Amino acid sequence: MASVTRPSDAAGRFRALRASVHRVNLALPKAGLVTMHSGNASGLDRETGLVLIKPSGIDYDILTAEALCVVDLEGRPVPKEKVPDGISSHLKPSVDTAHHVRLYARDAALGGIVHTHSSYATAWAAARLPIPCALTAMADEFGGEIPCAPYLDNEGDHIADGILRYRNRGPAILLAQHGVFTFDVTAAKALKAAVMVEDVARTLWLARQLAPIRAIPDDEVQKWWTRYHTTYGQE
Repeated sequence: MASVTRPSDAAGRFRALRASVHRVNLALPKAGLVTMHSGNASGLDRETGLVLIKPSGIDYDILTAEALCVVDLEGRPVPKEKVPDGISSHLKPSVDTAHHVRLYARDAALGGIVHTHSSYATAWAAARLPIPCALTAMADEFGGEIPCAPYLDNEGDHIADGILRYRNRGPAILLAQHGVFTFDVTAAKALKAAVMVEDVARTLWLARQLAPIRAIPDDEVQKWWTRYHTTYGQE
């Protein structure tokens, strides 16, 4: 017999997601990925189709878990009686909400999204350049270069559809003259990708001051990617 999710179980799951998305948002300034109130992180509860996302224009140092906005996959605010943990913020959700929910709706594998304007990665985006896969750590995490989508305006679905069109198998993409989006099965994993994007962007910017960058051959990238995604870490 299939198990039945009790209301209390749904509430507990949603509280855990709220706590995780809150932690990820607070980690963005701590990791040097955002300034003031720029950037945002979100997480999706697939069972209810509800998204928790940072409210618009709120500084991170005053952001509470309860202040996170709850929206559906159309980006519409959800009243507290329809939220599993019974908490619904009165604040407006991030102006990037439309991009987050569109990505969740279009890719069933995603459960967390982070958007930043981190300095070194955004410098590559400002130059409209992908970050070449010239480090084994990049092969591990991103499975190739970090692509840079062409300039996309913020109207409608342009950004989300551009991400879906120009991304590769890795969990990150640059948007020309804009910033960085990372995405994965959880918000915590999307945060990890955002931290690594900024780290490799800085390292390869420094490397370019010494000599031209040489990308790792595709077959070697595949070796590192396969190892990292099959044998690395603990079960």
